[in-house]
Amino acid sequence: MRIDIITAVPDLIKSPLNTSILHRAQEKGKVEINIHNLRDYAFNKHKQIDDKPFGGGPGMILKPEPFFECLDKLTGARKYDSIIVTTPKGKVFNQKIANRLSLLKNIIIIAGHYKEIDDRVREHFATDEISIGNYVLTGGELPALIIVDAVVRLIPGVLNDSEAALNDSFQDGERIDSPYYTRPSEYRGMKVPEVLLSGNDKEIKKWKEEQSKNLTKKWRDYNK
Repeated sequence: MRIDIITAVPDLIKSPLNTSILHRAQEKGKVEINIHNLRDYAFNKHKQIDDKPFGGGPGMILKPEPFFECLDKLTGARKYDSIIVTTPKGKVFNQKIANRLSLLKNIIIIAGHYKEIDDRVREHFATDEISIGNYVLTGGELPALIIVDAVVRLIPGVLNDSEAALNDSFQDGERIDSPYYTRPSEYRGMKVPEVLLSGNDKEIKKWKEEQSKNLTKKWRDYNK
């Protein structure tokens, strides 16, 4: 898989991409992640990428020209299966979307910043508009990282345990996974549930299913 991220502030996303699982995924050749600095595609000598909005109002709008220049270059070199704009106006990101994106070959993520992106960029290029929730951040870089992390970990061979991602919360609709414990079996007076120490696979499976059901109900109640 190849992922291209277009951003006005590349330093915000460089470090997480070079750490932990995302770093190892790139080293293994499972994913190629490229960061494109929007200022490299600005027209004037001051590398200006934003301007005041037509019609007035507060904040600054990212100009269309740098996006078009960068996107024309990328889409001219290869076919992209999805061009994502991170925006509060988009569909709220979930595991189903992550699963779909993980099967694609080439993805572009356009990370907005400041007040907004000139809407002609969205209108001309976007195939997907994604939000990570009903709140507003200072830019689309963090949403872009969340999308990348959720998608890359699903690529076969990225996680050491090939079944780990398949058992995650939300992989089976709106199901929350059961609690997990490890050694020591007792810590500060808190004991691991006896059933998990029993070696009885049938009872362990039953316990996990019951815990999952209860936690899923609790999660749904939280989010009503």
